[in-house]
Amino acid sequence: SDGMLLEAGFLSLFFAPPGLLPRLGAAQPPSPASLWLLRWEWFRIYFESGVVKLASGEPQWRDLSAMDKYYETGPLPTWLGWYAHQLPHGFHAGTALVTLVVELGLVWLVFVPRRGVRLALFVIVTLLQVGIILTANYAFLNYLVLILGLLLLDDRTLSRLRPLRPAASPAEIAPRRRLERARRVAAAAALGWVFYATIVAFGGRRLPGPLLAPAVALEPFRIANTYGLFAVMTRGRYEIEFQGTRDGTTWAPYPFRYKPQDVRTAPGIYAPYQPRFEWNLWFASLGDWRANPWVLAAEARLLAGEPAVLGLFRGDPFHGEKPLAVRTELWQYWFTSREERARTGAWWRREDRGPYAPEVRRETTGETVVVEP
Repeated sequence: SDGMLLEAGFLSLFFAPPGLLPRLGAAQPPSPASLWLLRWEWFRIYFESGVVKLASGEPQWRDLSAMDKYYETGPLPTWLGWYAHQLPHGFHAGTALVTLVVELGLVWLVFVPRRGVRLALFVIVTLLQVGIILTANYAFLNYLVLILGLLLLDDRTLSRLRPLRPAASPAEIAPRRRLERARRVAAAAALGWVFYATIVAFGGRRLPGPLLAPAVALEPFRIANTYGLFAVMTRGRYEIEFQGTRDGTTWAPYPFRYKPQDVRTAPGIYAPYQPRFEWNLWFASLGDWRANPWVLAAEARLLAGEPAVLGLFRGDPFHGEKPLAVRTELWQYWFTSREERARTGAWWRREDRGPYAPEVRRETTGETVVVEP
């Protein structure tokens, strides 16, 4: 998602009208190359995601079961996702098929010059993105894709919503013609470089070294990326919970602000905000703590009572007192059924899967030690 934002932001520098106080309208039209490349990024986000779904060999996309647990296992579900999860397999299979059709097929219509075709495509992909936004919190990712989709429309289509200002007269445009021509040449050169880099990235660097050099030079800026969303679907939902103790016997959890924890608390809608600490904990839960040493570092900071780390949580269970030890437990979560929620009021059910990372403990000497589980 960061790469998407950086690429779109760079291209928009050439798309936006020039000047500190620019005017909108026909007097300052955007660079045609920037418009094309923003549509190109939009296309690649969809199409490359469709390609990796099939190229990865993920069986859940091939048998159309990929959406059966999708609403339950994403990084930050919403309460609307709970309701979507209750729908029958036929609905989930249908949405999986629609996703593949849109990503691999319909998005090619962006290159069709007919206005009506692009308008129909805009309606379809907008409904898709709105559905994703309502049922999952993927930060600003879907909002960015939604906004890029507006570029499927043109001035004539948008003028039905708001009348456009008259175009500038030739007398107004003439003094700026040379400057505008130079700006467009520079924009075309820069954007052509980015376009070449995206082609190289998608091709997997199979070109000789000298032909790779322009693309490699852009890599640190992350403005020419490859995209591939949901190539492999998550099989289960796991959550890492930080717990502390003052007496070595009773453990109290540190309450999270956003991610699932209390089974009776409904998952909320937070996007486009991205709680990166909790977002990354979801990814860490899918692997070993040795690949995510920052989790152990967070335990040590909680043991020390660091305000910056305590501020990542909704509250401090020890009210400013430093704990004797801090540990992490791994829990597996499932959405409850309609019957379970009606009976218990819980949105989730969960089971303790044991320690995730080693425990961090303070000795009587004041020394901090790491205790392997």
